[in-house]
Amino acid sequence: MLIDSHVNLHAAQFADDQDQVIARARAAGIGLMLTISDKISSFEAVHAVAMAHDDIWCTVGTHPHDAKENPQLSARDLIQLTQRPKVVGIGETGLDFHYDLSPRDIQAQVFRVHVAAARETGLPLVVHTREADDEMAAILEEEYAAGPFKLLMHCYTSGPDLARRAAALGAYFSVSGIATFKAAQEVRDIIAEMPAERIIVETDCPYLAPVPMRGRRNEPAYLPHILAKLAEIRGWTLADAEQRTEEAFFALFERVPRP
Repeated sequence: MLIDSHVNLHAAQFADDQDQVIARARAAGIGLMLTISDKISSFEAVHAVAMAHDDIWCTVGTHPHDAKENPQLSARDLIQLTQRPKVVGIGETGLDFHYDLSPRDIQAQVFRVHVAAARETGLPLVVHTREADDEMAAILEEEYAAGPFKLLMHCYTSGPDLARRAAALGAYFSVSGIATFKAAQEVRDIIAEMPAERIIVETDCPYLAPVPMRGRRNEPAYLPHILAKLAEIRGWTLADAEQRTEEAFFALFERVPRP
């Protein structure tokens, strides 16, 4: 089964044709999708998408860009929302020092709240990190020492040191369309070294469309291009890549039942 582990189906880019996008995904062989919460104020829209479709599940959380929206967010707030049906992960959360759309101290504070919720619920933490490798590694290691939690380094494009340190904590990694970009050889080199049993795939649609669709709005239907690039990088057959990423997904997102 092809599984798109990170879609943003509530995004404004899909407002006019969300049903057609989902239909094209199914026609392309995508058997399951995980639609991601970008902020608490969007959660009802995210959850509604999951509830409307048997093959779509969701997360709850706040992207670092929007950490400023809920600086007083508590782990209890998140944990209460995880009791909703079809909520299977915490996030997307993390640190983004490229745009700094929320103050860095608030990003870190809100990120730690998500970690606490992931630790208490046992749900995987979906981690976004950009230009914050040292700070991210330090927080992950400090928090993990306080009590283990499951984590996914989503759309991994950071450096090899953070990858190594996260992998030592048992992190999973997701590969996106960036792996297909001509200038992304460093990303491909890191993908080649990721733990084989802890790799999944994603589109992060509507962003980051893979080659040969680069420049278009991304869709879950484009996931096969990403899987093919992963297979090429790792020296796997397509069937092997599909099976490995499926097994890794269900090992990580244990609340999602196998169809």
